[in-house]
Amino acid sequence: MILKVKVYPSSGREEIIKISNDEYKVYLKKPAEDNKANIELLKLFKKKFKKPARISKGLKSRDKIVEIID
Repeated sequence: MILKVKVYPSSGREEIIKISNDEYKVYLKKPAEDNKANIELLKLFKKKFKKPARISKGLKSRDKIVEIID
């Protein structure tokens, strides 16, 4: 499953909001430095979908493509 994700690091909360079938907004507590926000993002998606996830595009961007691995 391929998802388009808009990430909001350092927001003070952890929340995933579904916009459409393949689009999400994700609010993260961690800052966008030293890969902390990306790690938190992948943990949240793993918890939500009960499957591992990886960032396909956008490692250094707020707009990301995340792949949920079956």
